[in-house]
Amino acid sequence: MRRWSEVAERVSATTRTSVKTHLLADYLRTLDAQQLPVAAVFFAGRPFAEVDGRTTGLGWAAISGAVAVIADLPPDALGDAYDRTSDLGLAVADVLEQAAEARRAGSLPELPDPVVDPPTLADVADAYAEIETASGSQAKAERFSELLRRCDPPTACYVVKILTGELRIGLGEGLLEAALAEAFERPIGAVKRAGMLTGDLGRTAVLAREDRLSSAEIALFHPLKFMLASPAEDAAEIIGRLGPTAWVEDKYDGIRAQLHRAGRDVRLYSRDLHDITGQFPEVIAGARDLAWTGILDGEILAYRDGTVMPFVALQKRLGRKAPSAAIRAEVPVVYVAFDLLALADPAVNGVEPLAEALLDRPLSERRRRLEGLELPLADSGGSFALSHLVSVDSADELEAAFDQARLRRNEGLMVKDPASPYSPGRRGLGWLKMKKALATLDCVVVGVELGHGKRHGVLSDYTFAVRDDASGKLVTIGKAYTGLTDAEIAEMTAWFEAHTLARFGRYRTVEPTVVVEVAFDVIVRSNRHSSGFSLRFPRIARLRLDKDAAEIDTTASVEAVWSGLQHGSEQLVTAGHQKAAVEAGRG
Repeated sequence: MRRWSEVAERVSATTRTSVKTHLLADYLRTLDAQQLPVAAVFFAGRPFAEVDGRTTGLGWAAISGAVAVIADLPPDALGDAYDRTSDLGLAVADVLEQAAEARRAGSLPELPDPVVDPPTLADVADAYAEIETASGSQAKAERFSELLRRCDPPTACYVVKILTGELRIGLGEGLLEAALAEAFERPIGAVKRAGMLTGDLGRTAVLAREDRLSSAEIALFHPLKFMLASPAEDAAEIIGRLGPTAWVEDKYDGIRAQLHRAGRDVRLYSRDLHDITGQFPEVIAGARDLAWTGILDGEILAYRDGTVMPFVALQKRLGRKAPSAAIRAEVPVVYVAFDLLALADPAVNGVEPLAEALLDRPLSERRRRLEGLELPLADSGGSFALSHLVSVDSADELEAAFDQARLRRNEGLMVKDPASPYSPGRRGLGWLKMKKALATLDCVVVGVELGHGKRHGVLSDYTFAVRDDASGKLVTIGKAYTGLTDAEIAEMTAWFEAHTLARFGRYRTVEPTVVVEVAFDVIVRSNRHSSGFSLRFPRIARLRLDKDAAEIDTTASVEAVWSGLQHGSEQLVTAGHQKAAVEAGRG
């Protein structure tokens, strides 16, 4: 593991992608079939393969407690180190190095069992697996402590980085795939396709080493990474990219989910590839008696009487491994299918055939075959729906489709090229998501927090407030960390540092004088913030340094925006335009 950590450090030290690729390739080709998959998964920045649903479940408290005991330093030493770097791996290494220096200086007693048995890659992988299976935080912390005691500070740094999924060495999946291609002299396209099908860079590495990339196949109950969409707002630009004819679907405000089915075995996987089957038993029950084997891509929505319920309603269902009958009745759900990723004919003599991957087929064919499945639709008492689909040929038609999607209480549009393949984990121009801010609010920044990743060391996370009309006090309404340029963030960091009122670890309250214009997609009533409202997808549209804090919006103006949206929904009902947000395939 020490050698792996040294390679990772060298990769982190260069910004040149060609150098990173060569460093990785030179290292990977030296590994045997047992070491290689572990090293590749670790370079992907995770303790287990992406399609592996396991998580270690080890939190900050367990990590900091173990480090404090091993280092024989106060528990807050790790927190102080983390505040300096915003990187837990670096912080752990820093604390362990502090302890080592103190022991060399004689101010701390020597460890009774100095490091004599440094861990191998396999040892670290086994330790992660033991942490995952350990029952309770204490048992997990003990397994972690056993591993950490065998590590010197540089190795401990990367053991923690991998465990927390925060590798941060400038190494993306594409670069790692390029390194595998170079290491074993394989076509990069073949490496990418195998990685796309397996969802496991460790498995892909072994296939590349053994020249068996062509044997990679789609596997049921091993979730594929989801295809992503690029953001776009301008209708003319979108039509220019996808024209002359584009397919348009509603962009739903639910949770993305992949449905795998073979026989009576049905499972659901979330966007982060975790098994969420138990959370939505009505969808599972509705799919058990169907006559096909395959994989669907879609969205789970809270849905009642032909109408989409707000996302805040669906949140009541999330995280419940076995929802009660009461909560299922309160928040019924529907699975909206919009893509078909694999399909096999019905079983013959009880034998389920291998599903054929449809990823390379055009969307138009995948949609046609999806519609041919004859899913039991919600309008007829089933648990499914097909995404609302229309074709548009102009920017005006696209704008009209956007307005209609909003009237159906959806976020916006997904605009797709009907000839596009399905590219798991990729964000290309075959799929575009069209969203527009509902409104903006002028708010004042009342708190800031150190950022993470590329923004560690700067104050990039802003908590903002409006003014309560009754009391005149500032009441929070949201938090945002996107929208400003790096230069603006750097300039404002210096200002906030000079105008900090109080510090609470990484968070600090600041003088409430900086006004920001905040855009958002949805506003809901919520107890999360003291204003009684919460914004979904807030982002900072611009700094309003021309405005005084006395000019910010008030709770009355927030109420007016919220009420206007509710009134708009009532108008739809009155006018008879309130339709089901999901309809059986219209194309």
